[in-house]
Amino acid sequence: MDWLKNYWKKRQEKKRIREELKKNRTRAQRTWDLFENLLFAAIAAFILKTFVVEAYTIPTGSMENTLLVGDFLLVTKFTYGSTSPRYIPFTDIALPYFQLPGFKVPERGDIIVFEYPGDRDKMKSEEAVNYIKRCVGLPGDEIYVRDKILYVNNELFPPPNHMKFINPSITPNGISNPRVFPRLSSFNEDNYGPLRIPKKGDVVELSTDNIEQWRTLIDREHGDRVVTVEAGKIKIDGKPVSNYTVKKNYYFMMGDNRDDSADSRFWGFVPEDLIIGSALIIYWSWERDMDFFPDFISKLASVKLGRIAKLIH
Repeated sequence: MDWLKNYWKKRQEKKRIREELKKNRTRAQRTWDLFENLLFAAIAAFILKTFVVEAYTIPTGSMENTLLVGDFLLVTKFTYGSTSPRYIPFTDIALPYFQLPGFKVPERGDIIVFEYPGDRDKMKSEEAVNYIKRCVGLPGDEIYVRDKILYVNNELFPPPNHMKFINPSITPNGISNPRVFPRLSSFNEDNYGPLRIPKKGDVVELSTDNIEQWRTLIDREHGDRVVTVEAGKIKIDGKPVSNYTVKKNYYFMMGDNRDDSADSRFWGFVPEDLIIGSALIIYWSWERDMDFFPDFISKLASVKLGRIAKLIH
């Protein structure tokens, strides 16, 4: 057993030398070590948040009862392809970014976090804000809602387990809601469509009857207000056109709380480049509206233990 004693003795000697060196380090050296450790931790956290997983908090009840206000989620950013930072931190100043390959493309039924594309008739959102909804329509799908029931490609969309309706009344088919997408349509939130979701490469025939459906999408793809109608002729960037080739794939998103969700029925399609990640798991949940101070005990009592570590689907 001499070899074991010698090994232990050498190990203790090395430990003593390390501790002695640590004691003899100057304050400046110890400060630098602390700075290095903090910098390494910050870089690791930045890489993890940017390319792997990010925390997200549910701010509204649009996904009830699947997701509740006060739920804290982890969102996998690599699922559909991580991107480098899209904005300068703590600002709404956009940055050029690149995207890594993803493991899959969005599927019907996925709960997805995405960058809000903006109100129905606006070029983009006034601030950088993320939404979370269920993907119900893929590029090329045709969707319609009849008396609050969703159909995709003439088949019933499987109702989510915790989907709910809070308004027992139904707005009849043919009574338009001026707030819904697309502008000037005859749709309402309870009787919507049919509407085809644009797919990259689609050639859309344009007319004065349907240009309002496509105006914002075309403007957004060009990054400027390029669509005009002059003397009954449609122009894109000043050139008369009769059709338009779609440049991106688009998705249709809806909340599980169907009567209380600002979703694609109101503001339109989500382009593929605004998709951020897939909701994975609830890591914490409590009553969000309660004050943290001074009633800390009541805040702890509001923790929803049954929702913690719950996979999202």
